[in-house]
Amino acid sequence: MFGINHYEILIILLVMVLLFGASRIPELGRSLGTGIREFKNGLRTLDKDDEDDKKKIDQSEDA
Repeated sequence: MFGINHYEILIILLVMVLLFGASRIPELGRSLGTGIREFKNGLRTLDKDDEDDKKKIDQSEDA
C-alpha cells in the first residue's frame, strides 16, 4: 500500500495520538471528511458549469 508497511502506519498513528491526543482524533477525521466532501462538491459544480457553458456555445454556433 503506497510503499508503507504495517509498522510505519502504526508509528504514524502513534505519533498522531501523541500530538493531538486521543480525544481530538475523531474531530480531525470529521473535519478531514467534511473538507474532502466540500472539495468534491466544488469539482462537481465546476464540471456542471463547464457543461452549461459548452451547451450555450453550441447553441450560439447553431444559430
